[in-house]
Amino acid sequence: MKKLLLLLFLSSSIFAKEIVIKVEQMHCPLCTTMVKKAIKKVKGVNKVSVKLNTKNATVNFDESKTDIKTILDAIKTTSYEAKVIKP
Repeated sequence: MKKLLLLLFLSSSIFAKEIVIKVEQMHCPLCTTMVKKAIKKVKGVNKVSVKLNTKNATVNFDESKTDIKTILDAIKTTSYEAKVIKP
């Protein structure tokens, strides 16, 4: 059982990637909520943190299920422009 859990953990972390995205137009808590919800809808996204004070979204995702362009496109659906600042 321990070997199976270890194997599952390793296989999920092999494809895990974390990026930081700048979303300059965010100016209120509703903005952060909209951006966070849009990113969370992307299949393969594991974790999202959006901070208004830095105007950054930190996204942890599975590279075997999605890519950066798809995440940026999801943000665009909320009418915000975004760019990756830390791959």
